[in-house]
Amino acid sequence: MQGNADGKSINTAWHDGSVTRPDRERLLGQRGATMWLTGLSGSGKSTVAVAVESRLIGSGRLCYRVDGDNLRHGLNRNLGFSVADRAENVRRTGEVCRILADTGVIVLASLVSPFRADRAMVRALHDDWKLPFIEVFIDVPLEVAESRDPKGLYKKARAGEIRDFTGIHQPYEAPEQAEMVLDSSRLAVEVSAELVIAELRARKIID
Repeated sequence: MQGNADGKSINTAWHDGSVTRPDRERLLGQRGATMWLTGLSGSGKSTVAVAVESRLIGSGRLCYRVDGDNLRHGLNRNLGFSVADRAENVRRTGEVCRILADTGVIVLASLVSPFRADRAMVRALHDDWKLPFIEVFIDVPLEVAESRDPKGLYKKARAGEIRDFTGIHQPYEAPEQAEMVLDSSRLAVEVSAELVIAELRARKIID
């Protein structure tokens, strides 16, 4: 592979294989899909994803949890929290999710992803490959998320120790047409997890 002056790859070609996505899905007995959990820090995205993953694996379904914080320890460790870096963080994460979903895996992605345009771009990536993309808005008022503050981030942001923090310095653009909206200030984690699994069944991702 070669690159041009701005680092973009050139002189590349897509290589199709003889094994198709339906082949992989038949092997797994499920359809590949991405469930994209978005919301403020402290809204409960990761908590819900962990609960869903546990239930799916327990019922013999192959899934993988893609956590935004975890990716920043590796794939996205060179990115900060500026608007441009957040967009690139979401783009890379979306590409990872698309590849995993293409293998037939049910992907549970949980990251703040505060901007609608970035989430729409990930949806378009999935649409391009005809993969199900299910946006799940973990809705919670800012004051509730801040009162939880499991990582102490809001406190640091208020003290000026963290810059570019969503909800304090940068806006969070709530989804306008999410496939699911879960109010984690009213719903128990177990209930939210069961609702997500019911959505997977309704969309025939799993039986």
